[in-house]
Amino acid sequence: MNWRLLADAVLLLHFGIVLFVLAGLLVIVIGGLRGWRFSRSPGFRLAHLAAIGFVVAQAWLGAVCPLTTLEMWLRAQAGDGTYGGGFIEHWVHRVLFWEAPSWVFTLAYSLFGLAVLAAWWYFPPQRRRR
Repeated sequence: MNWRLLADAVLLLHFGIVLFVLAGLLVIVIGGLRGWRFSRSPGFRLAHLAAIGFVVAQAWLGAVCPLTTLEMWLRAQAGDGTYGGGFIEHWVHRVLFWEAPSWVFTLAYSLFGLAVLAAWWYFPPQRRRR
């Protein structure tokens, strides 16, 4: 089993989820202003709200992201040190992981979560018209 490849796949999945959360809010706001129907899709909006809700909840509970835990376990299985290795890990980790006290992240995630809730209120999801 190629543990390092699996760890890289988890890291890329993690990065994709971060992009979904960040870009999703932009799509909601810009789409709301421009009348894009898919940006008000209930499925998209619920997935986006659930993603940021999970991040905010784990930050408030002081929990470590399960994707980070899984990636570290896979790297340990591969015999790698934490966050050491190839090109993909190096650059994605530099984008994803920052050094700061935990309260900074809890505050940032909470503020972003509030922005998502404000977008939910200002640009509410709409069901398809028949």
